[in-house]
Amino acid sequence: MNKRKPPSRGRERDSGRPRDLQQDQRHKPHRHEAGRRSDRAGGSSARGHREEPRREHAQEQRQPGGPYWLYGHHAVTAALANPERKILRLAHAGIDDAPAVEGHAWEQVPRDVLESWLPPGAVHQGLAAKVHPLPDRGIEDAIAEADSLEHAQVMILDQVTDPQNVGAILRSAAAFGALAVILTERHAAPESGALAKAASGALEHVPLIRVANLARALELLKKGGFWIAGLAAEAPQTLGEAKLTGKVGLALGAEGPGLRRLTREHCDLLVRLPTGGPIDHLNVSNAAAVALYELVHGRRA
Repeated sequence: MNKRKPPSRGRERDSGRPRDLQQDQRHKPHRHEAGRRSDRAGGSSARGHREEPRREHAQEQRQPGGPYWLYGHHAVTAALANPERKILRLAHAGIDDAPAVEGHAWEQVPRDVLESWLPPGAVHQGLAAKVHPLPDRGIEDAIAEADSLEHAQVMILDQVTDPQNVGAILRSAAAFGALAVILTERHAAPESGALAKAASGALEHVPLIRVANLARALELLKKGGFWIAGLAAEAPQTLGEAKLTGKVGLALGAEGPGLRRLTREHCDLLVRLPTGGPIDHLNVSNAAAVALYELVHGRRA
């Protein structure tokens, strides 16, 4: 399919942002923005700062939409380099090379104290940062970014709830240049330390866009010039055979149930990966990585 127009279905591509964006899809200000200081909170820039560590309630970092702990070298250092990320606390457990951060002091705490703030078994590598969630993004942001591009891709996740899977998909999205990962507000993995750890820094580079109504979001993407291809094992053609070019949204469902009926109905086409052998299905994060490679590689072939 070379330089095709988006499927008509009674819609036309707009030259800019969609004019009929639903209210719940518009960009919403970050929920914590009004109550924050204009700069990152923190103390002096001295490293190795020692003080009696403050104990926290176990639920503090687990409140949906509230502050939480990032942990691990890649997740923390990527967050520190992101100007949109609001940092509340930095803590390390005996690390000699904790990165210097202007305006912040590292708290050196015992390892067991640090681990009490994190999920059980968290691989923290001695580093953790308490942060606010990133500002909310809307569908129109991805459409506007893609407007001047000949080729663009977004990932669409239909009720994928495992943070490890969402994080791994974010990492693949960053590796293959996807503009965003779109998922539902409900029945989807929240932004969390586990998700950020699996994303290995990609959470700071690829926006997570949460939508109240996935079917409506797909229609908005179509009006913005995107083809929507849903991955389904029973699809009549492979992703490579579809030869998709231009702007493409790849929709993947949760493992087991796959794409929901309404999501399928709002896809332009269904495609499958060319798997075979005794195991003919992949974990959703592996399927996302293979699909992104197939899409990008097919354009270059």
